[in-house]
Amino acid sequence: MKNLIIKITLIAVMLTIFFGANAQTILYTMPEEIALHEGTWLQWPHNYTYPPYWREDLEPAWIEMTRELQAGEKVHIIAYDSDEHNHIVQMLTDANVPLTNVDFYIHPNNDVWVRDNGPIFVYDNNDNLVILDWGFNGWGEDAPYALCDAIPTLVSEDIDIPYVDLSAMVLEGGSMELDGNGTLMATKSAIINPNRNPGLTQAQIEEYMTINLGVTHFIWLDGVAGLEITDMHIDGFARFHDSSTIVTMENPDLLYWEVPASDIDILYNAQNINGEPYNYVYLPLSANNVVTTWGQNLGYKGSYVNYYIGNTVVLIPTYNDPNDAAAISILQAIYPTRTVVGIDVRNLYSQGGMIHCVTQQQPISQNPIGIIEKEKKPDSYRGKLSQNSPNPFSDSTTISFTLKENSFVKLEVFNSQGQRITTIINSKLAKGEHNYTLLANDYESGIYSYTFTVDNILVSNKKMVVVK
Repeated sequence: MKNLIIKITLIAVMLTIFFGANAQTILYTMPEEIALHEGTWLQWPHNYTYPPYWREDLEPAWIEMTRELQAGEKVHIIAYDSDEHNHIVQMLTDANVPLTNVDFYIHPNNDVWVRDNGPIFVYDNNDNLVILDWGFNGWGEDAPYALCDAIPTLVSEDIDIPYVDLSAMVLEGGSMELDGNGTLMATKSAIINPNRNPGLTQAQIEEYMTINLGVTHFIWLDGVAGLEITDMHIDGFARFHDSSTIVTMENPDLLYWEVPASDIDILYNAQNINGEPYNYVYLPLSANNVVTTWGQNLGYKGSYVNYYIGNTVVLIPTYNDPNDAAAISILQAIYPTRTVVGIDVRNLYSQGGMIHCVTQQQPISQNPIGIIEKEKKPDSYRGKLSQNSPNPFSDSTTISFTLKENSFVKLEVFNSQGQRITTIINSKLAKGEHNYTLLANDYESGIYSYTFTVDNILVSNKKMVVVK
């Protein structure tokens, strides 16, 4: 029955694409990366495609990514075979990485770039999780891809989440950025390209994206076809922080990255779905050319924009470079509720990618926005945070929350610049209702936020106003 439903859905999608559709037709919606995760998917490096030292050169980064992510969410690792699975377990054990939140799936694969070939998770109109299986052809048949192309359907069977076959269109996860409010940003060179989608027009591609990703507003940069294997993926130089802010680079660094000047103009003048200009946060390039751990000077600088947002951490690529600390500091200011952690990607960068390229988020099993609207709570929720009262306030206010079970709770207050002002709670509490009084004697007038983290999972954050 599940396969029949998916096939019927696919037929409906295809008819819609080729015979016209109402612009409001949306079957699936992809949440932004910052939305609450159930877990993160990784494809572990091996030596079957690129011997002899691919695994040895790259896996230190995978060990550190697993270490940092597992504290706040599941880590789902795809291993090539049972021997590789045993090797990975041993490596993580030797590195003292806890395995409680780590699980394994054994599937042969060509490479590590799960962002591009792996499952894309979306919500259907009933707020249930679905996997989209877009086509993957090795970035225009520039690399082996047949094994990687099969991963989404195999994962669907593994975790019993239905998938939609969208192989009629090639789309890599790293080629697009979504702002969580209906806008998609991408380069034409990585999507509207004869080496990916020779039979589809831009209008048809946009219709695919509207129906299956829930986006209705598009920011298209031209990009540069053939510049490198991805034909200029957007996530190397421009990312959405949220629906009002883009993280990118300064003009000279974008030119160094070989982004066309006309594309820089489009990027810097982009507007969101409401016609409002975006705010911009600028990350530097590395100060020096990147040098691998074995001493190879790659001859070019590294980008910090290709970072990944986990539940409790932000993983940023680092290069043993003087600018590592500056990039970490900039990101920490805009992700105050997460810890920004550098992952050494020098060896991975020699193969053309960074952190975002090798990670793929899986949202929680049901869409929290839809569930809140329907006044329901998914089983994965650990608690509920209420709005402080009174609000606005002058001297004191009460913050209340409920816990579904005995849990470790952190309740923190931040100012409008993202600086932590107060940690109200950082301890284990019993299930049930809890009320805490926040004294604001030393607070200045302004807008503050408070975050509610349960068992290292960010559950909610709210704003409050102090008026003196």
